[in-house]
Amino acid sequence: MSITLYGASLSPFVRKLRAALVEKGLEFEQVQVDPFRPPQNYRELSPFGRIPALRDGDRVLADSGVICAYLDAQYPQNSLSYTDPYLNARVQWFEKFGDYELAPVLTFGVFRNRVLMRFLGKPCDEQHVASCLTGKMPPLMDYLEANAPEQGFIVGDRLTIADLAIATHFVNLGHGGEHIDTARWPKSAAYVQRILARPSIAQSVEQEKAFITKILSR
Repeated sequence: MSITLYGASLSPFVRKLRAALVEKGLEFEQVQVDPFRPPQNYRELSPFGRIPALRDGDRVLADSGVICAYLDAQYPQNSLSYTDPYLNARVQWFEKFGDYELAPVLTFGVFRNRVLMRFLGKPCDEQHVASCLTGKMPPLMDYLEANAPEQGFIVGDRLTIADLAIATHFVNLGHGGEHIDTARWPKSAAYVQRILARPSIAQSVEQEKAFITKILSR
Protein backbone atom coordinates (compact mmCIF):
# COMPACT_ATOMS: atom_id res chain seq x y z
CA MET A 1 0.00 0.00 0.00
CA SER A 2 1.08 3.60 -0.59
CA ILE A 3 0.88 6.05 2.32
CA THR A 4 -0.02 9.72 1.85
CA LEU A 5 0.11 12.25 4.69
CA TYR A 6 -2.05 15.37 4.32
CA GLY A 7 -1.35 18.52 6.29
CA ALA A 8 0.76 21.63 6.78
CA SER A 9 4.35 21.03 7.85
CA LEU A 10 4.22 23.68 10.60
CA SER A 11 1.40 21.85 12.35
CA PRO A 12 2.75 20.04 15.43
CA PHE A 13 0.30 17.21 14.83
CA VAL A 14 1.49 16.77 11.25
CA ARG A 15 5.09 16.99 12.46
CA LYS A 16 4.42 14.30 15.08
CA LEU A 17 2.94 11.98 12.48
CA ARG A 18 5.68 12.67 9.94
CA ALA A 19 8.34 11.86 12.54
CA ALA A 20 6.47 8.68 13.48
CA LEU A 21 6.44 7.55 9.86
CA VAL A 22 10.18 8.20 9.54
CA GLU A 23 10.97 6.47 12.84
CA LYS A 24 9.02 3.42 11.66
CA GLY A 25 10.86 3.36 8.36
CA LEU A 26 7.69 3.77 6.32
CA GLU A 27 7.81 5.43 2.92
CA PHE A 28 5.20 8.13 2.39
CA GLU A 29 4.28 11.17 0.36
CA GLN A 30 3.26 14.41 2.04
CA VAL A 31 0.62 16.61 0.46
CA GLN A 32 0.53 20.13 1.86
CA VAL A 33 -2.92 21.18 3.06
CA ASP A 34 -3.57 24.71 4.31
CA PRO A 35 -5.99 24.28 7.25
CA PHE A 36 -7.40 27.75 6.59
CA ARG A 37 -8.04 26.98 2.91
CA PRO A 38 -8.30 23.21 2.53
CA PRO A 39 -9.09 21.65 -0.86
CA GLN A 40 -12.76 21.30 -1.70
CA ASN A 41 -12.78 17.53 -1.21
CA TYR A 42 -10.63 17.48 1.91
CA ARG A 43 -13.56 16.62 4.19
CA GLU A 44 -13.74 13.28 2.44
CA LEU A 45 -10.44 12.58 4.21
CA SER A 46 -11.04 14.50 7.44
CA PRO A 47 -14.74 14.92 8.25
CA PHE A 48 -14.24 18.11 10.29
CA GLY A 49 -11.55 19.59 8.06
CA ARG A 50 -8.69 19.26 10.55
CA ILE A 51 -5.13 18.20 9.83
CA PRO A 52 -3.53 15.73 9.57
CA ALA A 53 -5.27 13.08 7.55
CA LEU A 54 -3.73 9.94 6.13
CA ARG A 55 -4.48 7.64 3.25
CA ASP A 56 -3.04 4.12 3.32
CA GLY A 57 -4.13 2.48 0.10
CA ASP A 58 -7.93 2.64 0.23
CA ARG A 59 -7.98 3.31 4.00
CA VAL A 60 -8.51 6.88 5.19
CA LEU A 61 -8.05 8.19 8.73
CA ALA A 62 -7.96 11.56 10.50
CA ASP A 63 -6.54 12.72 13.86
CA SER A 64 -2.85 12.28 14.66
CA GLY A 65 -3.41 10.08 17.71
CA VAL A 66 -5.76 7.76 15.86
CA ILE A 67 -3.43 7.59 12.88
CA CYS A 68 -0.35 6.84 14.98
CA ALA A 69 -2.18 4.07 16.82
CA TYR A 70 -3.23 2.58 13.48
CA LEU A 71 0.29 2.74 12.05
CA ASP A 72 1.75 1.02 15.09
CA ALA A 73 -0.78 -1.79 14.86
CA GLN A 74 -0.63 -2.15 11.08
CA TYR A 75 3.16 -1.80 10.80
CA PRO A 76 4.62 -3.12 14.07
CA GLN A 77 8.27 -2.59 13.14
CA ASN A 78 10.06 0.02 15.28
CA SER A 79 7.04 0.20 17.55
CA LEU A 80 6.23 3.54 19.16
CA SER A 81 4.10 1.92 21.87
CA TYR A 82 4.32 -1.00 24.32
CA THR A 83 2.47 -4.28 24.66
CA ASP A 84 2.65 -3.97 28.46
CA PRO A 85 -0.72 -2.46 29.47
CA TYR A 86 0.65 -0.09 32.10
CA LEU A 87 3.54 1.19 30.02
CA ASN A 88 1.25 1.71 27.04
CA ALA A 89 -1.24 3.59 29.22
CA ARG A 90 1.62 5.86 30.28
CA VAL A 91 2.49 6.43 26.63
CA GLN A 92 -1.12 7.40 25.93
CA TRP A 93 -1.14 9.67 28.97
CA PHE A 94 1.92 11.62 27.86
CA GLU A 95 0.71 11.77 24.26
CA LYS A 96 -2.46 13.40 25.58
CA PHE A 97 -0.32 15.70 27.71
CA GLY A 98 1.29 16.94 24.52
CA ASP A 99 -1.87 17.07 22.42
CA TYR A 100 -4.24 18.56 25.00
CA GLU A 101 -2.13 20.40 27.58
CA LEU A 102 0.96 21.70 25.77
CA ALA A 103 -0.80 22.40 22.47
CA PRO A 104 -3.18 25.15 23.70
CA VAL A 105 -0.31 27.03 25.32
CA LEU A 106 2.81 26.53 23.20
CA THR A 107 1.20 26.14 19.77
CA PHE A 108 -2.19 27.84 19.85
CA GLY A 109 -1.04 30.46 22.34
CA VAL A 110 2.53 31.45 21.47
CA PHE A 111 3.10 30.11 17.94
CA ARG A 112 -0.32 31.04 16.60
CA ASN A 113 0.08 34.65 17.67
CA ARG A 114 3.77 35.16 16.95
CA VAL A 115 3.86 33.35 13.59
CA LEU A 116 0.49 32.41 12.11
CA MET A 117 -1.13 35.78 12.76
CA ARG A 118 1.75 37.47 10.95
CA PHE A 119 1.32 35.04 8.04
CA LEU A 120 -2.32 36.12 7.88
CA GLY A 121 -1.50 39.81 8.14
CA LYS A 122 -3.13 40.09 11.55
CA PRO A 123 -1.76 41.55 14.79
CA CYS A 124 -0.16 39.41 17.46
CA ASP A 125 -1.97 39.38 20.78
CA GLU A 126 1.07 39.82 23.00
CA GLN A 127 -1.11 39.99 26.10
CA HIS A 128 -2.31 36.47 25.40
CA VAL A 129 1.25 35.32 24.66
CA ALA A 130 2.39 36.76 27.98
CA SER A 131 -0.41 35.01 29.85
CA CYS A 132 0.64 31.73 28.26
CA LEU A 133 4.32 32.18 29.08
CA THR A 134 3.94 33.44 32.63
CA GLY A 135 0.67 31.90 33.77
CA LYS A 136 -0.14 28.73 31.86
CA MET A 137 3.24 27.37 30.83
CA PRO A 138 5.02 27.14 34.23
CA PRO A 139 2.68 24.54 35.81
CA LEU A 140 2.99 22.39 32.69
CA MET A 141 6.74 22.71 32.77
CA ASP A 142 6.84 21.85 36.47
CA TYR A 143 4.94 18.66 35.69
CA LEU A 144 7.24 17.80 32.79
CA GLU A 145 10.30 18.53 34.92
CA ALA A 146 9.05 16.12 37.58
CA ASN A 147 8.68 13.37 34.96
CA ALA A 148 11.47 14.09 32.48
CA PRO A 149 14.22 11.45 32.62
CA GLU A 150 17.85 12.32 33.23
CA GLN A 151 18.62 10.23 30.14
CA GLY A 152 16.50 8.45 27.56
CA PHE A 153 12.77 8.71 27.09
CA ILE A 154 9.61 9.72 28.93
CA VAL A 155 8.25 6.13 29.18
CA GLY A 156 10.32 2.98 29.33
CA ASP A 157 13.62 2.43 27.56
CA ARG A 158 12.90 3.55 23.99
CA LEU A 159 11.29 6.23 21.88
CA THR A 160 7.50 6.24 21.81
CA ILE A 161 4.83 8.44 20.33
CA ALA A 162 4.68 10.19 23.71
CA ASP A 163 8.15 11.66 23.14
CA LEU A 164 7.20 12.92 19.69
CA ALA A 165 3.89 14.33 20.95
CA ILE A 166 5.66 16.34 23.63
CA ALA A 167 8.67 17.54 21.65
CA THR A 168 6.70 18.70 18.60
CA HIS A 169 5.08 21.58 20.51
CA PHE A 170 8.44 22.87 21.70
CA VAL A 171 9.38 23.23 18.03
CA ASN A 172 6.47 25.64 17.71
CA LEU A 173 7.49 27.42 20.90
CA GLY A 174 10.92 27.96 19.32
CA HIS A 175 9.38 29.17 16.07
CA GLY A 176 7.52 31.69 18.24
CA GLY A 177 10.80 33.03 19.61
CA GLU A 178 10.65 31.38 23.03
CA HIS A 179 12.59 28.55 24.66
CA ILE A 180 12.62 26.47 27.82
CA ASP A 181 14.30 28.19 30.76
CA THR A 182 17.24 25.80 31.24
CA ALA A 183 17.99 27.10 34.74
CA ARG A 184 14.43 26.55 35.94
CA TRP A 185 13.65 23.32 34.05
CA PRO A 186 17.02 21.70 33.23
CA LYS A 187 15.81 18.10 32.88
CA SER A 188 12.98 19.14 30.59
CA ALA A 189 15.27 21.25 28.42
CA ALA A 190 17.78 18.42 28.02
CA TYR A 191 15.04 15.86 27.37
CA VAL A 192 13.31 17.94 24.69
CA GLN A 193 16.66 18.70 23.05
CA ARG A 194 17.47 14.97 22.85
CA ILE A 195 14.20 14.22 21.08
CA LEU A 196 14.49 17.20 18.73
CA ALA A 197 17.99 16.14 17.76
CA ARG A 198 16.69 12.93 16.21
CA PRO A 199 16.96 12.96 12.39
CA SER A 200 13.23 12.25 12.09
CA ILE A 201 12.57 15.75 13.42
CA ALA A 202 15.75 17.80 13.11
CA GLN A 203 15.99 18.02 9.32
CA SER A 204 12.39 19.09 8.83
CA VAL A 205 12.66 21.70 11.60
CA GLU A 206 15.54 23.39 9.79
CA GLN A 207 13.41 23.50 6.66
CA GLU A 208 10.55 25.00 8.67
CA LYS A 209 12.82 27.72 10.06
CA ALA A 210 13.94 28.66 6.57
CA PHE A 211 10.31 28.78 5.37
CA ILE A 212 9.22 31.01 8.27
CA THR A 213 12.14 33.37 7.73
CA LYS A 214 11.32 33.63 4.02
CA ILE A 215 7.63 34.37 4.59
CA LEU A 216 8.14 36.87 7.39
CA SER A 217 10.84 38.76 5.48
CA ARG A 218 8.50 39.62 2.62
